[in-house]
Amino acid sequence: MKKLLLASSACALVATGAFAESHMSEAKIGILLGFTGPIESLTPHMAQSAELALKEVNDSGMFLEGVTLTSVQADTTCVDASAATAAGEGLVSNEGVIAIMGAACSGSTTAVLANVALPNGIPMISPSSTSPALTTVEDNGLFFRTAPSDARQGEVLAQVLSDKGVTSVAVTYTNNDYGKGFADAFSAAFEGMGGSITTTVPHEDGKGDYSAEVASLASAGGDVLVVLGYADSGGKGVIQSAIDTGAFETFAMGDGMYADSLIADLGDMLVGSYGTIPGAEGEGAEAFVSITDAAGINGSSAFTRESYDAAALLALAAFKGGAATGEAIAANVMDVANAPGEPILPGELGKALEILANGGEIDYVGASGVELIEPGEAAGTYEEYEITDDGYSTVQFR
Repeated sequence: MKKLLLASSACALVATGAFAESHMSEAKIGILLGFTGPIESLTPHMAQSAELALKEVNDSGMFLEGVTLTSVQADTTCVDASAATAAGEGLVSNEGVIAIMGAACSGSTTAVLANVALPNGIPMISPSSTSPALTTVEDNGLFFRTAPSDARQGEVLAQVLSDKGVTSVAVTYTNNDYGKGFADAFSAAFEGMGGSITTTVPHEDGKGDYSAEVASLASAGGDVLVVLGYADSGGKGVIQSAIDTGAFETFAMGDGMYADSLIADLGDMLVGSYGTIPGAEGEGAEAFVSITDAAGINGSSAFTRESYDAAALLALAAFKGGAATGEAIAANVMDVANAPGEPILPGELGKALEILANGGEIDYVGASGVELIEPGEAAGTYEEYEITDDGYSTVQFR
């Protein structure tokens, strides 16, 4: 009997230890973005916004019996598929992440999805990969995005130009999945509205001289130069060269060109230019401004709203699935993102966990007005902006 009691006590101690460990365990979320490369001025704000959502979940003290969510950052460089794959593999093999918030750039996302996420069953939610090709990519139900496809942004940007009475444009795009897909969508939409594309010229990122590209664009002419590139690399270089040579005075830009760094470098020369970027208005957007201001985060930077929402969805899906696993997350993202359920805004993640814990349903609205449509991508709205003497100014949401 004494041996049995001792054995029982030993088992109890082991069980208690295991129980304590389960209550103090760590679940890692990868934050996979282009921390170097053509959008490097944007990604720190995106990462901070994602980490704000994870902190909010942890601070609630309600996540899966006290499991702590931690973030691990890795750099894709945005433009190097091999580097992106290696970074993703490191997150999975070395860090043991259960999911990935990212990647940021479409080519990086495509590479990581095919080479890392699919073989390992790791769900990904990208806040900014907008290539139309990702709509039909093989993903086994593991890939989602909180930024809408450029198939829609192409139409919106074309409508902005048409509404302004612009009838002819030259187009330049960064020569990758994002740029090509965006340019194709825009050109089809603009021509469908009766507009004329005088020429389409791809550009490579990281060059020191874009005079050849600008010469080709200038010789074809056009009322406006449409720039579908990156604010920290080729897109800015093309605009600078176009301004220096007097080739164009007005530029219409896609979401990759929206950055404080562009205004800091070229602001005065860009007054009167305009563009589009995924964006939302309403209670969710206002709540996000409040919590990012309080946290000292630049929540107005590009794709910060979508990054917060991506991280929040990963956490909420895991909780609804009852496990900090990729399988639980992938199976529940669509459920927590959409109606029916109690609408959840930024700053209300603790409330969401409580509702789920009590068997209720949530409809995560978030900062960007989340509504995920099959196959797991954002329906999305866009902010039309113009550049004034004071910087970016919102015209309307479309």
